[in-house]
Amino acid sequence: MSVIRPFDPWRNPLCPCPPKYGLNPYTGCGHSCTYCYISGYIPRAFQPRPKEDLLEQIRRDLRKIPKGSVISLSNSSDPYTPPEAELGLTRRALSLLLEAGHKVLIVTKSPLVLRDLDILTKYPGKVAVQITVTTLDEAIAERLEPKAPKPSARIAAVRRLVEAGIPVGVRLDPIVPYVNDSIDSLSAVVNAAADAGARQLVASTYKAKPDNFARLVKAFPEIADRLKELYWVRGEFKHGQRYAPAEYRRRVLERVKRLAEARGMQFDICREEFFDLNTPGTYCDGSHMLS
Repeated sequence: MSVIRPFDPWRNPLCPCPPKYGLNPYTGCGHSCTYCYISGYIPRAFQPRPKEDLLEQIRRDLRKIPKGSVISLSNSSDPYTPPEAELGLTRRALSLLLEAGHKVLIVTKSPLVLRDLDILTKYPGKVAVQITVTTLDEAIAERLEPKAPKPSARIAAVRRLVEAGIPVGVRLDPIVPYVNDSIDSLSAVVNAAADAGARQLVASTYKAKPDNFARLVKAFPEIADRLKELYWVRGEFKHGQRYAPAEYRRRVLERVKRLAEARGMQFDICREEFFDLNTPGTYCDGSHMLS
């Protein structure tokens, strides 16, 4: 079975990004974020383990895909999930992909990406990085993303990457009602991203499934009733998930757009229907930042 596969967002029409490939060096992710959707389809989702014979499979797959393809690391696991610090599989995968002439998008919550700056800087225009920062409030982050690196470390990583010449976007993703959707919380993330030199700000709202919703209300019992009413009474079901009401989502995403554009950043939404909010010529996966 291939490990580099065409990226298929479950045929979701709310994903308008250009075609690309996806590679997950690990199955599962150790960050254990309450809102994570992978627990719906990956057994032992929060127990990361490396793909078997990963590097040999990558070599085989690279013979089949067109030169100059865009490959995303990763869509169902963080490529810098904790075991990577010891195993270095993502590092070796990056070398293989870039040496073969492909372009790479990295999506992560981990400052461990800085370890690989020596590789990333060898291929100008061929690499872009997006770092997820949902809140700068470390107390909230510990409840929302209990095993992920601290937000301050992620912002510091954005700054280091930008200083090294790597194009970087910050993902304020997801915005969870009553948790990180206040104007103060949103402004703090947007301003920190801009101050660190991020080129793009991507935002989306939390999408509920039974498993991640159960974790979320366990972590934030004080808002459980309000979340249930917003998602399971007033919300809508589409594309396999419960969405908050459109009026709420439009309002909060417009707010983030204004904040981002006031700081000179490109803005994109992810898996939301309000395409008019996107900066023209940009995509939420950051692929436009590749040359």
